[in-house]
Amino acid sequence: MGYEGFVPEITPLHQPFWDSLRRHGAELQRCDRCGQFRFIPSELCRCGSREFTWTAIAGTGEVYTYTVVHRAPTPAYQALAPYVIAHVTLDEGARMISTVVGCDPGALAVGMKVELVYDDVTPDLTLYRFQPRSAPEEPA
Repeated sequence: MGYEGFVPEITPLHQPFWDSLRRHGAELQRCDRCGQFRFIPSELCRCGSREFTWTAIAGTGEVYTYTVVHRAPTPAYQALAPYVIAHVTLDEGARMISTVVGCDPGALAVGMKVELVYDDVTPDLTLYRFQPRSAPEEPA
């Protein structure tokens, strides 16, 4: 059985973001005037500038807040319950919302370090998720 979850509406403004996920190298808009990263893509920065560059991000951050979903919106998601939806503040400052995988919902905490992972749900669509950050490898 294929992917049965929600599929985003991908507009021309959002296309570069989704293309970067497909390449497993997330990029966000970065304002050319103030340097602020922003998500969700928009035509205008808070500083008023319309100029931006799609810029690679590290994909690391920490949980700002979260909720554990026990009663999902559709049967496709109910099969995953309980699951976590979290606001994650990226190291670059932007905040993204997604599910957290690879972690028992009861073990999640505000401030937990997480990293972005890629989920190729169809041949043409890659979604992002977060998982607890892997411990850095120690030098040999």
